[in-house]
Amino acid sequence: MTRPAPLPVAEGPYPPTEEMLNAPVPPEEQERGKAELRAAWKTPEGWRYFSAVNNTEVGVWYALTAFGFMLLAGLLALAMRVQLAFPGMTFLDADRFNQFFTMHGSAMMFLFAVPMFEAISILLLPAFLGARDMPFPRLSAYGYWCFLIGGCFVLGSLLFDAGPKAGWFMYPPLATEEEGVGPDIWLLGLSFIEVASIAAAVELIVGALKCRPPGMRVNIMPLYAWYVMVVGGMILFAFPPLIAGDFLFELQRSFDWPFFDPERGGDPILWQHLFWIFGHPEVYIVFLPSIAIAAMIVPTVARRPIVGYSWIVLSAVGTGFLSFGLWVHHMFTTGLPQMSLAFFSAASEAVVIPTGIQLFAFIATLMVGRVRMSLPMLWIAGALAIFVAGGLTGVMLAIVPFNWAAHDTYFVVAHLHYTLFGGMVFPVIAGVYYFYPFFAKKLLSERLGRWSFWLIFTGFNVTFLPMHLTGLMGMPRRVFTYPESSGWGTLNLVSTIGAFVVAAGFAVFVYDLLRPKSRQGQIPRNPWDAGTLEFSHDVPEEAWGVRSVPYITSRYPLWDQPKLVERMDAGRYYLPDAPDHQRETVVTSVIDAKPIYVQRVTGPAWITIWAAIFTGGAFIFPTFHIYKPAIVCGAFAIVCVLYWLWTSTARPPRDEMREAGLGLRLPTYTSGPDAVGWWGMWITMLGDATAFASIVFGFFFYWTARPDFLPAGTDHAIGTWVAAAALLGVLAWAATLLAREVNRRGNVMLARLALGLAPLSAAAAAATAWLAVRDLDPVSHVYPAILWALMVWLVVHLCAGIVMQCYCLAGSLFGKVTPRHDADLRNVTLYWHFMALKVLVTAALLGLVPGWLP
Repeated sequence: MTRPAPLPVAEGPYPPTEEMLNAPVPPEEQERGKAELRAAWKTPEGWRYFSAVNNTEVGVWYALTAFGFMLLAGLLALAMRVQLAFPGMTFLDADRFNQFFTMHGSAMMFLFAVPMFEAISILLLPAFLGARDMPFPRLSAYGYWCFLIGGCFVLGSLLFDAGPKAGWFMYPPLATEEEGVGPDIWLLGLSFIEVASIAAAVELIVGALKCRPPGMRVNIMPLYAWYVMVVGGMILFAFPPLIAGDFLFELQRSFDWPFFDPERGGDPILWQHLFWIFGHPEVYIVFLPSIAIAAMIVPTVARRPIVGYSWIVLSAVGTGFLSFGLWVHHMFTTGLPQMSLAFFSAASEAVVIPTGIQLFAFIATLMVGRVRMSLPMLWIAGALAIFVAGGLTGVMLAIVPFNWAAHDTYFVVAHLHYTLFGGMVFPVIAGVYYFYPFFAKKLLSERLGRWSFWLIFTGFNVTFLPMHLTGLMGMPRRVFTYPESSGWGTLNLVSTIGAFVVAAGFAVFVYDLLRPKSRQGQIPRNPWDAGTLEFSHDVPEEAWGVRSVPYITSRYPLWDQPKLVERMDAGRYYLPDAPDHQRETVVTSVIDAKPIYVQRVTGPAWITIWAAIFTGGAFIFPTFHIYKPAIVCGAFAIVCVLYWLWTSTARPPRDEMREAGLGLRLPTYTSGPDAVGWWGMWITMLGDATAFASIVFGFFFYWTARPDFLPAGTDHAIGTWVAAAALLGVLAWAATLLAREVNRRGNVMLARLALGLAPLSAAAAAATAWLAVRDLDPVSHVYPAILWALMVWLVVHLCAGIVMQCYCLAGSLFGKVTPRHDADLRNVTLYWHFMALKVLVTAALLGLVPGWLP
């Protein structure tokens, strides 16, 4: 057995010298490089346009779709305001009103706030980083189509009078006992959308970590990239608890497993914990990206670098960290112990500190700069004013006695909207005005923009400022009417009038956004004179993004690096051509951005749409308790994803080295921690482990909260089968690890034998895990139900691991996985590291922990 030679590494001079950067590039070489790039990055035309996967197309689709859902949610809000304008109105009946307020909140949170951040980031992040595209373009496209299908399904339920009615938080027992398919549409439809959100988060984190241009160390990358990583990490740790809660919720709705039924040992408070572990970080997931937009606009209008760059980064990380310690902020009235209330009240106050640091850094930048009050800055100023007001009422609600008085009143509605409009809507509109020249190569109207701002700013305050008083006068949230004797009529009428003023402002904005601009003529390349890389793109834009990937030494390279854009345009940096007509970008090291290899990214494809359609079927059919088509759709979705991976990722290259420019030669293939795929798997499994930990949290929650968690004389999982499942699961992990190691050493036959043993062991582990709990009745009590839930979660993940092991075995047999080209096998082994931990924890909860409980 001969050990294969290692993969090649980067060769040649790095970093480039000034002499190298000044070397002339012959005109014919420039034109040849442009022609090759133009062919490689050509956007599909005609009906094939919708097979596009590049960020400039998917990002625009994503943003427009999220904005469309926001407008629909706004129309629902207007209908509710009409109903509340006068006492005793009958514009909407109670049932329709409940559907509208549930869908308004759900659409704003799940279909606008988070998707809009991801849409803008998919569109802008490569430009901020001087990259050609995101590392997984088809994943972005798949996420978008999942989002579109799921959003249309959820909002479309209103057209059939089948919308959910229990509120965007879906508290049990109201939601678990609601008749009809409304709760199932909410649970499964939004879980489908959460898949898209997590997919986009993985894409963005890996892009910010690995696709920065050479030289852009972590301490000089744009603040926007820092915020993307923080918010992406928050999505990874905030959305999985909600997915775990949806999993338990739907098991109760579909199979009557009593997770939230107190009569059979369940507890509805568990849902509140899981929901708000997601729900309060969600507020900061919405807020931080908007601060990121402000962090890019403020230095531009001040004409100087941001003050306190490092403090802003630390504060953003601190805000993200503290946000996970605030979820009981929403549960102060649920009867929790006083010690818990004191802790979470203090945490709610503490989060103001890092938030304030960021805001004061922006104010300091404006104070020391030479401010030009541009239209984007006007929207940022309005955002700061509104958000600060919302933050002050948030401090009030963090005080437990005041929270008890104001809980579930219109005071909370006012606080929420001041926070979300100031922290998200105004900054996003500012970003649209600021970045519109980047993605549309046109400018929006200054006059219409100011009209829109003053209408929305005035209308917003007229709408929501009176609600503070309405709430303090005792008007509860989520009521569809009220008596005249309450004294709330005048304030509600004022709020309704203000809502229509806001709608008029948005109408002006939408008109400005969509009106024809063909007569505007050529705009400047960098109309705001910004210092960051996004305005280095060509005008009119070429689909390749940047002509050549630059070498960066400054936080504001367009200000600090003379001739940067000229050199990029002349192809004097990296990847100035595409000799094989392949789409490529440079992948660099995580900390200091040294070039590692050339990533060949995927191009246009229909498979992402088919994968999304079948994934949608796997989620949507169970809504109506139709399970066989759901299983078929799930199988086809898996086939689509496998085809997509097999044909376009981690294939052994024809040429293992590529002339990257400036005398640097880079590999075209790598595996392990250097590769973007390894990072994608690592980050995905962190999110998945968080969902698993949430179900484990549920087990211990029942133990501590319910004295009857172990009913007298109850049956337990069969210890022999539990031990067998643990041993077989660990054997499957060990066989996968053995296959990776012996394959690297060139022993292909032994690797194939190990990859044949691994799925057999995993299948046996799944079977024995089922046998361990087969005789328990999950309908009778929450204890057997939670054991069954743990088993189902484990078995589903074992099945996914089996598919991955078989994929690697097929890759070895057909030459996709070799001793030198083993990216797939290393990524699957990483998955099985997490699986081994899941197997052991599940076995302990099934077989050991019940014996320790009193």
